[in-house]
Amino acid sequence: MGSTSKQDVRVHIRWMIRRDMPEVLDIENESFEFPWSEEDFIRCLRQRNCIGMVAEYDEQVVGFMIYELHRTRLHVLNFSVAEDFRRQGVGRQMVDKLATKLSSQRRTRVLLEVRETNLEAQLFFKSLGFRAVSVLRNYYDDSPEDAYLMQYRYRAAEEDPAIIPINRIARLAG
Repeated sequence: MGSTSKQDVRVHIRWMIRRDMPEVLDIENESFEFPWSEEDFIRCLRQRNCIGMVAEYDEQVVGFMIYELHRTRLHVLNFSVAEDFRRQGVGRQMVDKLATKLSSQRRTRVLLEVRETNLEAQLFFKSLGFRAVSVLRNYYDDSPEDAYLMQYRYRAAEEDPAIIPINRIARLAG
């Protein structure tokens, strides 16, 4: 895959299905020191508010995300891209897809936790507009490590500076 490492790979993002699990588990195991088990995925996905998505390239699962729907927010529980497809826009496309589920009327933010030692993930999410909003002490069961709670807030179209109404009276008075 090295020949395409400098350009973005266009992926198809769809709901996760049962037969995706072997590829998802492969990505999970290559990505994390403390990976989720198949039972962890199944337990999570059986909950009513839990959704799994995969990014597919050439009929191969190259990334996935698991998130929960809440009244005012989306909470990303697990997110990873296959090693051979990192830094090629796959993760950005998945986050962009998630951001389309936000609105000013309902869900206004995306939250996720990132291990304090996972600098690569911290920088990736920061580059997409996420900000660390707090430190969660001893957050993980498998290690004494802290987590950063990162948040992305929905920005309505009216916040675009090109669309802000002009105060004509102030301009005439000046």
